[in-house]
Amino acid sequence: MSLQLAQLSSLDLVRGFVAVGRRMSITLAAQDLCLTQSAVSRQIHALEAQLGVKLLVRGYRSIAFTPEGERLFRSADGAIQQLQDVMGELRTSGALRPVTVTASIGFIGLWLLPRLSRFQQLHPDVDIRVSASNQISDLRNEGIDLAIRYTSADLAPPGSRRLLGDAVAPVAHPSLGIELRSAAEIPNLTLLDFDDPRYPQLQWGEWLAAKGWGETKPRAFLRFNQYDLVIQAALAGQGVALGRLELIRPLIDEGRLAVIGPPEGDSVSHAYWLIRAEERPRPEVLSVATWIEAEAREGR
Repeated sequence: MSLQLAQLSSLDLVRGFVAVGRRMSITLAAQDLCLTQSAVSRQIHALEAQLGVKLLVRGYRSIAFTPEGERLFRSADGAIQQLQDVMGELRTSGALRPVTVTASIGFIGLWLLPRLSRFQQLHPDVDIRVSASNQISDLRNEGIDLAIRYTSADLAPPGSRRLLGDAVAPVAHPSLGIELRSAAEIPNLTLLDFDDPRYPQLQWGEWLAAKGWGETKPRAFLRFNQYDLVIQAALAGQGVALGRLELIRPLIDEGRLAVIGPPEGDSVSHAYWLIRAEERPRPEVLSVATWIEAEAREGR
């Protein structure tokens, strides 16, 4: 039986419940809503009191839905999302919103930022907001229009467009005069390592082992937790890096870095993919997506 409109719970209470349900955390929901934790807790208690049922089971540092809570969340979450979408569109009042693009810190620093001036020359009326993050994002809920992510073809969302592969080769500043032809050169080199086990193709241990040089020790290792720092160190002449050739192609073409060893084969299982948040994006989003794809084709 449906309730009359006057009997519906306040939207604030439902919004608080949905925020907790999306995060399964009162602390994180309070941050999303810019409220205190106690205020969000009071909203949940008030909604439970109005409905006469428990919606959440609170444990030690954990929250779970009751059957009634899960049923309400399924409906309320969709309704709130529709309100977010429609009111977000109306709120612009016809003004152009910036196009938000997210990518990893390394990709933005090495590939996207050096090219943005070309887009601004082509589309001076389109504003871009760049969000550098190595975390997986909920594109719609976080207001992101386009994402560039390194993933496999089977994990890329439907409609994603492949941008760049991932050929890797040793690179160094030309002033060092290095050519890496055999294991005999390794003891004289400082190797710049990307300290992230998720990317073994960018770690010297894996590269040396694949060459059969795994027992050879370099003069020293310098390790970095961000890939763009690895390349910055190579540009400063501090050692030899494993360069993602598609990302650093302009640095090679300009003579700022030199490829000093043969590249490993381009990965067929993983690549950089362009992901759209909406199947039918705004015209300005489409213009940015089209430009990114064109830049990727030029750099291949």
